[in-house]
Amino acid sequence: MSIGALVVDDEPIARHAIVRLLRDDPDIEVLGECGDGVSAVAAIRSQSPDLVFLDIQMPAINGLDVITTIGAERMPATVFVTAYEQYAVRAFEANAVDYLVKPFSRERFAGTLQRAKARLSAGEAVGPQSSARILQALDALRQRDDYLDRVPVRVDEHVVFVAVDDIVWIRASRNTVQIHLADKVHELRETMATLVTRLDPRHFARVHRSAIINVRRVKAIHPWFNGHHVVTMDTGQQLRMSRYQHEAFLRLVSTRREE
Repeated sequence: MSIGALVVDDEPIARHAIVRLLRDDPDIEVLGECGDGVSAVAAIRSQSPDLVFLDIQMPAINGLDVITTIGAERMPATVFVTAYEQYAVRAFEANAVDYLVKPFSRERFAGTLQRAKARLSAGEAVGPQSSARILQALDALRQRDDYLDRVPVRVDEHVVFVAVDDIVWIRASRNTVQIHLADKVHELRETMATLVTRLDPRHFARVHRSAIINVRRVKAIHPWFNGHHVVTMDTGQQLRMSRYQHEAFLRLVSTRREE
């Protein structure tokens, strides 16, 4: 079985690493490499590769734009390549889409390539099931573009736009929420349940029924008792984390390690 592969990545080191590993496989013919989305679209259309390694984060035309331009139903078998980003990885895993997280090991690459080859052999990689998986993953990734960058709050007779990056934590207060910044507090007439769906889950976590925190503003996490934890924010504010928010706790820990 001969498989024509195309490598798309704007980082030369990552692109050359993939090409080098592909050339070690006798079943793979490297058709070319692209450093941007525009040339990737042209190469996919002109060379009709069987397999594409496609970087998600590229300037101007990114990997998602490439797929939109080509059409998911016309895309070759695709392995997404991404810098570590939990939201993207969860979207790929939920839809059984192959992906590589940079930097990747030789073993991780070999496993991903083996799965891609198996799908090609079974005819899955170019069928409607594959297209559906890609579309579902893309929909999940695009949802993050709908998250708030700024929150409009009323101050006296004016409306002030608060950047979400400046939010330290949010406290529920009946049918309103209190948005805590480093030096002030704003009140917003919105429920906690509604607001949490409009905040990027990569950056905000609900650690208690009445508290949402900005993960990037966490200074420390300490065990308390009965499975609870105390989160200390960079302003010194301490918040109790519910023992039922174990998933949020694990995400906080992993995020702190990545920084």
